[in-house]
This record gives sequence, C-alpha cells and structure tokens, in this order.
Amino acid sequence: MEAENKSRLNKLDLQKNSRPIRLGIVGGASGGFIGPVHAMAARMDNRYRIVAGALSSRAEVAKSAGAEWFIDPERCYTDYKEMARIESQREDGIEAVAITTPNFTHFDIAKTFLEAGIHVICDKPMTTSLEDALALEKIAKDSGLCFMVPHVFSAYAMVRQAKAMVAEGLLGDIRLVHVEFMMDWLTNPIEQQDGGQGNWRTDPTKSGPGGGSADIGTHAWHLAQFITGQKINAVLAQVEAIVPNRRLDDNVQVLTRFENGARGTILVSQVAPGNDCEVRVRIYGSKGSIEWNHNEMNKLRYTSVDKPTQIISRGDFGLSKSSYLATWLPKGHPEGYIEGFAQLYSEFAVAIESHRTGEKPEVAPMYSDIHDGVSGVLFVESILKSHHNGNVWVSPAEVLASYKKG
Repeated sequence: MEAENKSRLNKLDLQKNSRPIRLGIVGGASGGFIGPVHAMAARMDNRYRIVAGALSSRAEVAKSAGAEWFIDPERCYTDYKEMARIESQREDGIEAVAITTPNFTHFDIAKTFLEAGIHVICDKPMTTSLEDALALEKIAKDSGLCFMVPHVFSAYAMVRQAKAMVAEGLLGDIRLVHVEFMMDWLTNPIEQQDGGQGNWRTDPTKSGPGGGSADIGTHAWHLAQFITGQKINAVLAQVEAIVPNRRLDDNVQVLTRFENGARGTILVSQVAPGNDCEVRVRIYGSKGSIEWNHNEMNKLRYTSVDKPTQIISRGDFGLSKSSYLATWLPKGHPEGYIEGFAQLYSEFAVAIESHRTGEKPEVAPMYSDIHDGVSGVLFVESILKSHHNGNVWVSPAEVLASYKKG
C-alpha cells in the first residue's frame, strides 16, 4: 500500500479556500431529509456560507425555514427562477447552488442556474431521462462551470482506500465485482397512505422511469466503477415492483460485464426487511479480495491469496493518501455519512476555488461530477431496456451512442 507512515494526513492537505463560498439551496423545507444533509455537509469544513434559498414554493414555509437557517428574509425565495435571476445580479450573490428537490425538477433548475453563471450541486439521479442528462452535460461544458452529483459512498475513507488498493494492483486482475444496496423502507405500500417521500419516489411523473434503480441503484452502479476503475460495458437486468400496485421498481437484479472481462452483480432492493441502509461491496482478483460493508464503514476486509485475512481500520498507519484526505477524525472515533457528504462539499469547494483563480488544485478533487450524473441515468435506461426486451444483454455504450445520434 502507498505508505504514509510518518504522519496521518488530514483536511489540512486539501487546498484551502481564499474565502467562504456563498451557497444557495433549492428545496429542503418539505419534510425531506436530504436538504438538511446538504446544509450540514456544506458547513462542516467552514468553506461555505448559506446565504440564500428557495426552500419551498409556499411563501410562509419558505420564510420560516429560512429563519431557521438564518437566511436574510429578503433572500428567501419561493421561485428558483427568481432566485437565480436576482442572485446572479447581486455583487454578493450566490456562487453555487444545491438542488435537493424531487427528480423531475432537477433538469430545469440546474439549467437555470448554469445559465445564470452559478456552479451546481444536484442530487441524483441528475435527470429523469438520458436526453435531458446529455443536454445538461452540454450546457455545463459550454458554461465552464463546476457541477457535482454527490455519490456520497465514494467519499468514505475506506472506499477511497479500496480504490487505491485496486489501482496499486494488490488484488491482481479483477475478476468478480459484487455490489449490493438493500433497504426496507418500502416493504409496505406507504405511498398509498401518506404524501411524503414514499409518495413521490414511487410516482413515475415525479421520480422518472426508475424507482429503487434510480434512487439507490445509481449509487451501486457508481461504486462498482469508482473502486475498480473499470467501466461496465454490458448489463442483463430483472427490474420489478414486488409490492402490489406499485408503479415503479422496488427490487432490481443486474448481471454485469466489465471492460477488462470481469463479471459481477448489482443487487438493489427497497423491500428487504432488516436492512436499514445495507451497502456491501465485494471485489475478487487473481491475487486477493476486498470487502466493504456500510454497517462497518470504518473498516475494510482484505485477503491476499495464501495469507491471513486482514481487517484494515480507517486511520491506520500505512494507508493511501486518498484515504487520509477523506479522514476527518482520529482513529477510534466513528465517522460516516455526514462526513462523506462533507468530503464531497470540501472537494467541490477546491474545484470552485480553482475555477475562480485559474490555478490548478494542489490535490485533484475526487468528487463525482456531471459525467457521473450522466452515467447514473444511463444505468437506469440500460437496465430498463434489458428488462423490457426480455432480460437480454444490453451495452450501455450503445444506448448512449443511439441517443447521441438521435
């Protein structure tokens, strides 16, 4: 492993910002959890100031939520288009915006802020169609602005360590890649009983064509390729809604083929009782294997052929630089989801600073960008095509090419 025995690197090794970034948030005041998560993550490393928001389309809710977040009442908007227009004209206007609204709104909101000259953080899935994803990718490229889709699990220290070990060749040739993301929150038909998260996430007009596949399957898809450094070039999928009368998938099984010849699986379920948020990655190579489990997120299981299995802990000596850069607390102090989100925000802040100054970052950020956003939407479209065509092998690259030709 890439040894760093003399010192355990920490946040000081990420390039510092010359001043705080002025951040705005769209969404976050309607009972969902992800808006406040973005706010907490942005504040953790002291690189952002939340100064504006369109937290709700209802004026009373927007104002009260803004007061709770200490946002100036004059900068609490009910219309994101008005927010983008006014903030882009202010000398102290926002420089970046976090979009934390339901899936079907992402494209229009992101497009509006990019065209206003504002950097974008957009929750996944980035859009509800590949056509929109590709259009947004072009808009972002033409604007020259920074764009992040926060795939939070890729920012965990031990996931970064796993990626480094694969890249170093400690596992040899990668042969098998298995990623699971299991939850139980949709085991019952809660969308038929309330108007909350369960309602819009199972509504194709708001969530898009993918249910669990878009909500959590995109995370599994991203992890498989992020850690291995290999693209998945073929999928064969079974996509289903197990709960009667549910309109979108809640259970997905995918066979995968990687560009280097490796085989694998992606298993996704939101109807698996006993699993709150069970993410598991197992990678097997010709020289060894690694296993990471979200329930023990600060540890990584490593086996070298013909040697005893090792349990590597976050913060241990001799780990990769990338894992130390994603470590917030000394060994023995647990960290996880919020710190992972904050890591992405910190790296995005470095990218914004680089954009502002024109200077190359001292340490290249590893946050998931707009190309990862396109890839997630491509995953959903590819597995749906596989399923609807009779569970056949489908090439995501060919799906992408067909859209670009059209």
